Amino acid sequence: MTKSVSNKVLLRDFLLFQLKLAIDGLKGLAMWQLAIVAFTFDLLFGGENKGRFFYKVLSLAERFDLWLNLYGASTRARESGDGLFGASRAGANTMLGKLEQMVRDFGFEDPLGTDQSTETRRKYAA
Repeated sequence: MTKSVSNKVLLRDFLLFQLKLAIDGLKGLAMWQLAIVAFTFDLLFGGENKGRFFYKVLSLAERFDLWLNLYGASTRARESGDGLFGASRAGANTMLGKLEQMVRDFGFEDPLGTDQSTETRRKYAA
C-alpha cells in the first residue's frame, strides 16, 4: 500500500535526485576521460598486461555506480511515507544511506517518528 508523502519530503527527494543526477553526469565525464587515457596507455605500453588499466577504470566506475545507487530506492519510495529515506537504510554503504544517516544524526525531523540517535552527531561536528 502506498502512502502519501508530504510536500517537504517530495521537495527533499526531488533535490536529492537532482544532486545524484549531477554527480552521475560528472562521473560520466570523468570516466570518459579516464577510459581514453587508460586505453591509450594499455595499447601503447601494456605489454603482457594489456587492458589492466582500462578494466580498472571500468571497475572503479562500477563501484561508484553501486555507491551512488541512482535509482535503487525509487521502487519503494512511496511505500513508507518518508520517500527515498524510507526506502533506504540509514548508514548503508550508498550515497543515500550515508546522507540519510547524517540527516538523522543531526536530528532533522523523521516523518515516521522513529527514534533518533544523538551519539554520532559529534563525529560530524569535529
